[in-house]
Amino acid sequence: MTRTIAAALLVAALSPAAALAADAYEIMGKDGKAIGSLSLTEAPSGVLMELELQPSSMEPGKHGLHFHETADCSDVGQYKKSGSHAGHAEGKHGLLNPNGPEPGDLPNLVVGADGSAKVELFTGLIKLDGLKDANGSALIIHAKADDHKSQPIGGAGDRVACAAIK
Repeated sequence: MTRTIAAALLVAALSPAAALAADAYEIMGKDGKAIGSLSLTEAPSGVLMELELQPSSMEPGKHGLHFHETADCSDVGQYKKSGSHAGHAEGKHGLLNPNGPEPGDLPNLVVGADGSAKVELFTGLIKLDGLKDANGSALIIHAKADDHKSQPIGGAGDRVACAAIK
């Protein structure tokens, strides 16, 4: 029964009538140059994301992926001006944390051997209007995998890529 409900929610979230037009954003790497693209589409119960990274743009392996609270990628290579995770006051970090997750928590991004990635993800933890509030938000890619439990960022390390969402 649970699978049937989940499948129905996913179909509803992906149906053309339910989704609005996608918003597109550029993902900047450590040197501030474009390394990929992000599109966000509002769904009835969250946000559908499509993310694509060019070959040789990232180290292969898992990388933490989070929405941060401010649409500011101006401090190239650091990306600290993007602030904390979106909704960090609403729970503890981590998709596997019994006291979490925060609305900005996302699954890890897996980058292939050639340094590229292409993924479509859905999150029901946040809505598009929450990402596009007065401060906007940022999608941050971290250097290491997120363990989805430890505080404050799951051991994901440095911020290595940023997309400003306005």
